[in-house]
Amino acid sequence: MATLSDLGIKLFSDGADFQSIMSMYANPWVKGFTTNPTLMRKAGILDYEAFGRNLLRAIPDRPISLEVFADDEYEMESQAFAIADWGPNVNVKIPVTNCTGVFMKGLIQRLSRAGVTVNITAILTLDQVRRVADALDVRTPAIVSVFAGRIADTGVDPVPIMQAAREILRPLSNAELLWASPREVLNVFQADDAGCHIITVPPDMLQKLSLVGKDLAAYSLETVAMFYKDACASAYRIHALAPAIAQAGASERITSTASARFSTTASA
Repeated sequence: MATLSDLGIKLFSDGADFQSIMSMYANPWVKGFTTNPTLMRKAGILDYEAFGRNLLRAIPDRPISLEVFADDEYEMESQAFAIADWGPNVNVKIPVTNCTGVFMKGLIQRLSRAGVTVNITAILTLDQVRRVADALDVRTPAIVSVFAGRIADTGVDPVPIMQAAREILRPLSNAELLWASPREVLNVFQADDAGCHIITVPPDMLQKLSLVGKDLAAYSLETVAMFYKDACASAYRIHALAPAIAQAGASERITSTASARFSTTASA
C-alpha cells in the first residue's frame, strides 16, 4: 500500500481562512497555498488586497496563488501585474476564459513573456490545456490547473484526462500540472500516479491524510463504536419486545415466508 512518503506530488492547501492557512503552514506536507474569490467571500474577506498582502508577509517562503477578479482582459492584466508586485512568492491566477468564453491567449502570453508566474485556472478540457500550453513562455514557471474534481462530478473519469494533460505539458519544463478540486484522499494518489506535479487539498481533506495506511478492520470497529456512542449520547429509544416474544415473532415470520415460497412454487 502506498504511503505519503511515497508520493512525488506536492500538496497545496486550498482555502481562505487566515488562521486555518497558518495552521497548514506548520504542516511540513503542505508545500504551497491557493485561494480564490469564492473561498475568500465565504471566509468573510472584505479587503482583497490587504488579505493577499498579509498572507504573503506571513508566508514568505512558499508559493501562494492569488487570483484576478476582473472580466475584461486588460483590467485582468492590470490586476495581474499589481498582484505580481505584492511578493516574490506569489503566483497570479488567471481564468482560462472570461465570462463570455473568450480564451485569454493574449493575456497569458503577455504575462508569461513578462516573467509573471501564472496559474491558469478553471480548465476542464484537453483542448484548453493545449491552448494554454501554446500560449505559455517556455522560460517562465507556470501552473496549469485542471479541475479534475469537477470533471468527475459530471460522471467522467478524470484520470485519463490528467494523464493526457501531463503529456501535453511535457515539453514545457517549467510548467506544472495541478489537479484541482479533489473530492477524496484517493485523488491524491490518483493525481500522483497520473504524473501531476501538484494537487490542491482543502483543510478537511488534509486532516484525513492521517488515515492513509490505516488498518481497515480497526477502522470498521471504530465506525461501529462511533454509531453506538452517538446513539447513546442522543438517548435514542426503541420500544423493543421481550426476548421470548421477539423469538416467537421471528419464528412466525420464517414460517410465513416459507409457506409463501411454497405456495408460489406450487402455483408455478
